[in-house]
Amino acid sequence: MDGAGRTGESMNINYNFKFHDGRNIEFKVTGEPAKPPVSGFPSWVRLEHCKCSNCPLKAGEVEYCPAAVEILPVVEAFQAEDAYQKVDVEVTDDRRTYSKQTTLEEALRSLLGLKMATSGCPVLSELKPMALHHLPFANSDEFVMRSVGYYLLQQLFAQRNQEQADWELKGLVERNQRLQLVNQALWQRIHAVCKGDSNLKALLNFFSMASSVSVSLESQLRKLQARMKGEA
Repeated sequence: MDGAGRTGESMNINYNFKFHDGRNIEFKVTGEPAKPPVSGFPSWVRLEHCKCSNCPLKAGEVEYCPAAVEILPVVEAFQAEDAYQKVDVEVTDDRRTYSKQTTLEEALRSLLGLKMATSGCPVLSELKPMALHHLPFANSDEFVMRSVGYYLLQQLFAQRNQEQADWELKGLVERNQRLQLVNQALWQRIHAVCKGDSNLKALLNFFSMASSVSVSLESQLRKLQARMKGEA
């Protein structure tokens, strides 16, 4: 479950944004990190620009931030857009098609999360197993359920391999604390270049969902437990 290469499972996800003024913008995600060109990248994509405090990459070995390279086309396409405008979004993978009329912010949160998880960033790569079974437009409860579910599966496989399993979810909280540091740094990277607020709103929303796992996991689990019991 460590990634597309390890599972042998390919990824082919297409996001199609249909604006009410007739514009269509499309993005494809294959799970393969984007390759930076020889030149022409903006300065905010360089590794040392607002570098994550927990980044294991070294500037002398890597010139560009993998996550920033991956989200660059999305930032450039939507940097001047209103986050709250309604768009028709169709998401297609090899198994099914999802469609929803929603705010641009919600759709971008979904797309940016997918692209970040498959960017090749060594920290965000911890989310790649979830990205392989991508759920567009997931809300906070679904994010928590999927995060916990995938983590518990990893612990089951660890136990079967005679490794130490973490059934108390301490490692999940620590993982999301690491992800928060990356989300914060990415928000700082694109803050200066966004004329509108769509990308910023999407990253902040994605950040708040990750925070819900690390800051208030117990309360989130109690809420889900009550719902599973049919309580209010």
